Amino acid sequence: MNFVRAFIAIEIPKPVQDAVERQTARLRQTLGNDLIRWIPAHNIHITLKFLGDVSEAHINFLKQMIAREADSHPQFEMQIGGLGAYPNLRKPRVLWIGLHAPDVLASLQKNIEAGAVRFGYEREERAFTPHLTIGRVRQSAPTTDLLKIRAALDSTQFGNFERAKIDALHLFKSDLTPGGSIYTKLFSAPLKADSKIS
Repeated sequence: MNFVRAFIAIEIPKPVQDAVERQTARLRQTLGNDLIRWIPAHNIHITLKFLGDVSEAHINFLKQMIAREADSHPQFEMQIGGLGAYPNLRKPRVLWIGLHAPDVLASLQKNIEAGAVRFGYEREERAFTPHLTIGRVRQSAPTTDLLKIRAALDSTQFGNFERAKIDALHLFKSDLTPGGSIYTKLFSAPLKADSKIS
């Protein structure tokens, strides 16, 4: 049986990806590539559910679930802004940009999670906090480097990001390569058109 490594996500519009790249350029330059594994702008997305290894037989079931949820949730807009780190700024492992989104995003994620669990995928224990991962701190970074990361995050100021219109859900395949992950769209489903934001 063939398996693919897969996840369900929302893609960030290209103009917003470009804005993230521009506004994080100084941060990337300050911290460099030896300390942080930066996520390429075209790979930045909002993960709604990481599925892990999915059998090809399951792909059609997932497509049906995604289409059903997309059809029952309207398109929406969200605002991007604010830098942070998981688990916290003292011990940063993942660098992220925050998101301000309407309740529809949380509802969408909750339903996708419940649908995936019904198909036998493991439930995510952590609460859903919408964010864009921009980089991962390399393993075993010494305390001096962690302090450097914290100082860089504290001193980084963002200008205003334009609002991002979200109009589709996607099922992605993830291929791990020495140069980083390569994401391929396996399926997309449009969210219900909302006349208020078109």
